[in-house]
Amino acid sequence: MFGDLMGMMGKLKETQQKIEETKKRLDTITVSEESADKLLSITMTANRELKSLEIKDELLQDKEQLEDYLVLHINKAIEQATKINEAELGAVAKEGMPNIPGMDMFK
Repeated sequence: MFGDLMGMMGKLKETQQKIEETKKRLDTITVSEESADKLLSITMTANRELKSLEIKDELLQDKEQLEDYLVLHINKAIEQATKINEAELGAVAKEGMPNIPGMDMFK
């Protein structure tokens, strides 16, 4: 029993390390979102950190349109980044789950 517990603890520690490595790698993966008219462009990491925001001058003339574009396209970029983030971290977590009786609902 004690050996099983130590094995599970080791597996959990290894999984935690893999999660941290994956988070670092997600910082290097970027997603881009651009408005159809190319007036706004957003780049963010798969960890949902905004990296760049480009706004064309003509969009600066219309405050309401700019605000609408920012909300819409930042949310789209966050959605893209979240899908990548959850897929990557979910795969690591699922792979690293120890075989605990009754806990197979997490697999």
